[in-house]
Amino acid sequence: MSQQATIILVHGFWGGAAHWSRVIVELRRQGHTAIRAVELPLTSLADDAERTRKMVAQVHGPVLLVGHSYGGAVISVAGNAPNVVGLVYIAAFAPDAGESPGSITQEHPPLGAASLEGDSDGYLWVKPEQYHDSFCQDLDAEEGAVLGVVQKAPLASTFGDTVSDPAWKHKPSWYQISTADRMISPVNQERMAARLGARKVITLNASHASLASRPVEVAALILEAAGAVAQV
Repeated sequence: MSQQATIILVHGFWGGAAHWSRVIVELRRQGHTAIRAVELPLTSLADDAERTRKMVAQVHGPVLLVGHSYGGAVISVAGNAPNVVGLVYIAAFAPDAGESPGSITQEHPPLGAASLEGDSDGYLWVKPEQYHDSFCQDLDAEEGAVLGVVQKAPLASTFGDTVSDPAWKHKPSWYQISTADRMISPVNQERMAARLGARKVITLNASHASLASRPVEVAALILEAAGAVAQV
């Protein structure tokens, strides 16, 4: 009998663990109940990876890490934990050694970059009135307005934190590309997905918030990955 992997969901910038709500509902509907979601401090890549590693260490069995957006950089670091058996990237950064989310972004600046604004404490925000159009234009406008108000901002310095030994070089991976993404250029997503050597890449006509706007398809990819890494 195979052992089901625990799915640990890792959010990105400008949102928290609750961004995964619709995916969690869909995973449970499909019968996968071994699910956890990390709440990151968004203070540095090292801090965020350590928080994720601690949650991974609490699981006595295989773990499938799933990262959205900046969460992809986090799982690329935390995924080197020995019980992590696979990585799923959802419209996410998948940095190579020496790369940071910021350096990747600069290669093909996204349309939403103009909506970013730093504050006097060093946090980087999406201007709330532009959040819907930049982050989640395929969601209802009222929902986008709420997400803009409740967003979780990272320290801007986190954008420059680099990865040294990306876990995707050692673990099987899957990738979902969002072709209408205004926060991570689809060109960058295609390049990162290609170099991962991912077992499967799916492309959705979705915003950056594909985990909310296309939860059925996102959950299906996660479940396919979970099935592939289930341990006999």
